Amino acid sequence: MAISVVMPALEMAQENGKLLAWRKREGESVSKGEPLLEIETDKAVVEIEAPADGILAGITAEVGAVIPVGETIAWLVAPGEKPPGKAATAAPAARATTAQAAAASPAQARPPVAAGVAAQISPKARRLAKELGVDIGQIEGTGPGGTITSEDVQAVASAKGAAALTPAHEPLSQLARLMAERTTESWTSVPHFFLLKSVDCGALVEAQKKLSAGSAAGSAPTITDLLVKLIGRVLEKHPRMNASWARDRIRVNPEINISVAMAVKDGVVGAVIPNANKQPIAALSVLRRELMERARAGRLRPADISGGTFTLSNLGMYKVDSFTAIITPPQCAILAVGTVADTVVPVDGKPGIRPMMTMTLSSDHRVVDGARAAEFLGELARAIGEPEKWL
Repeated sequence: MAISVVMPALEMAQENGKLLAWRKREGESVSKGEPLLEIETDKAVVEIEAPADGILAGITAEVGAVIPVGETIAWLVAPGEKPPGKAATAAPAARATTAQAAAASPAQARPPVAAGVAAQISPKARRLAKELGVDIGQIEGTGPGGTITSEDVQAVASAKGAAALTPAHEPLSQLARLMAERTTESWTSVPHFFLLKSVDCGALVEAQKKLSAGSAAGSAPTITDLLVKLIGRVLEKHPRMNASWARDRIRVNPEINISVAMAVKDGVVGAVIPNANKQPIAALSVLRRELMERARAGRLRPADISGGTFTLSNLGMYKVDSFTAIITPPQCAILAVGTVADTVVPVDGKPGIRPMMTMTLSSDHRVVDGARAAEFLGELARAIGEPEKWL
C-alpha cells in the first residue's frame, strides 16, 4: 500500500514549508528513518526522514516550492506498485509563469533599434550622448519623425544615474523572512518586561575548568553548557517560569526543555536540549555540540527544534557586555547573558577584581509578574555562585 509523503508541521503556527532538496531521486529505494528531503521553516533548515520503507515515486513538488502543511508531495510504494494520481500542483507554476510573462512584456522593456537602421538624432543630441556615455540605440526619439533630441538623451542619462543610486535589495530566505515576522509579532503582542542582574562568575569559571580537565575528548563543557544545566535545575523550583501562554490561560509545561539560541547563516535558530535539568553535564555538552554542528550545516531534524520551554541566548563569546532578547512564544521567558569580564567590585568591603557577568531576563507579564521573575533570577545567581551544589 502506498504511503504518502507530506509537508510536515514542525510547530503549531506553521502554515507551509519550503522544499530545499530531495535526498533521494524518484525510483530509488528508501528505508524508514533515512533522510528523504530537506525543508526550510521559520525556525531552521531540517531533514525529514522517510516514514516507511519503499520506492520514492509520484513526486509532485519541485525544489524551491513553498508547500502548505499536510499536502502530499510524493509517495513511497512497493516494487511494481504505482502511486495514486498526482494532486493538482499547477498553481505555483502558473504564478511563476505569469510573473515571467509580465517580466518579458513589451510594456516592461523597450526593444533596441534594429540592426542596420540608423537612428535620427540631432547634432546637439549626438554630442550630448557621447559626453554622457548614452547608447543612442536605446533611446526612443520624441522629436519630429522620431528624431532623438537632447532632452531625450538627458532623460535617459538621468534615469541611468537614478538607477545607479538605487540601494541594492537583498532577498530574504524563508528562514529570515519568517524570523522577522515572528520577532515582530512577539515584540508587538507579548507584554515584555526586563530584569537585569550582575553575578560573580568566579565559582562557575572554576567549575568549568575543573570539569573540562576531567572530560573525555569532545565532551568538555562550556560556560553555556553549565548555564543550561543550572537554568534547568532552578526552573524545577520555579515552574511558572517554565510555563507557556496558551491564548487565555497559562500552561505549566511538564518537562524542562532549554532552547539554546544558535547563530546560522540567515538568522538564529533555537536548538532544544530536552530534559536539561536531568541531563548529565557531559552528555548535555556533547548534545549541544552536535546540535550546533547540525544547525551550521543546515541539517537540524524536527525533534531538534521542537518542544522548547525556556530559551538561553549567550553572546558572551562576542564580547557583548549585556543585551535584551525577544521572547519566543509560547514560551514566557528568555535569558540573555553577556561576556564574563574582570570588573572592579566591592569584595569584603574593599575594591576587588572579580569575573562578572550581566544577565537580562525577558518575561511575559501575562504569565509571570516581577516578583516571580526576580525570585527566579536571584536563585539562578545563587546557583552560579555555588555551582557544585546544583550541577
